[in-house]
Amino acid sequence: MFIHKMTDDECRSALQKASVGRLGCARDNQPYVVPIYFAFDGEHLYGFTTLGQKIEWMRANPQVCLEIDERISQNQWMSVIVFGRYEELPDEPQYEPARMKVHQLLLRRRAMWWEPAYMSDMHRNGSHSILPVFYRIQIGRMTGHRATPDIVEVPAQEATHLIGKESWVDSILRHIGMKN
Repeated sequence: MFIHKMTDDECRSALQKASVGRLGCARDNQPYVVPIYFAFDGEHLYGFTTLGQKIEWMRANPQVCLEIDERISQNQWMSVIVFGRYEELPDEPQYEPARMKVHQLLLRRRAMWWEPAYMSDMHRNGSHSILPVFYRIQIGRMTGHRATPDIVEVPAQEATHLIGKESWVDSILRHIGMKN
């Protein structure tokens, strides 16, 4: 297996394809990670939820991260981490275009995009008075890695990004003289 550093374009492409990620936030030195549905427009990550712990924590500390991954097999996977800043999009006239954008982006991803937030709130509070919260994450930086089972699959121009050039098994076999 070879682990490759993903380019910025590869990270963005992975974010375009993903719709579920793990949002990390922190408050009072306590991390909190929760799965979320999101949409990516090439510049920001957008989400919708109801009032609860993650919104309270992100309001207190807007520094967040989001992780997405895909696992095809033990030797073939990818993972992207986005570091960014939470920005709430309140129900005010100046935020209406951004709120409509979130709505459209999420609708394209999933027909009932609002359902997880509403169902969570109903189970948590037993009520039907739900306050929607639209938000976006401004991307500060991102990093990604992907694994491939064999070096043959790596294009020549990407060969410089390899983290490992020889598997540990090959290294052991070479050192004990069983492989040239």
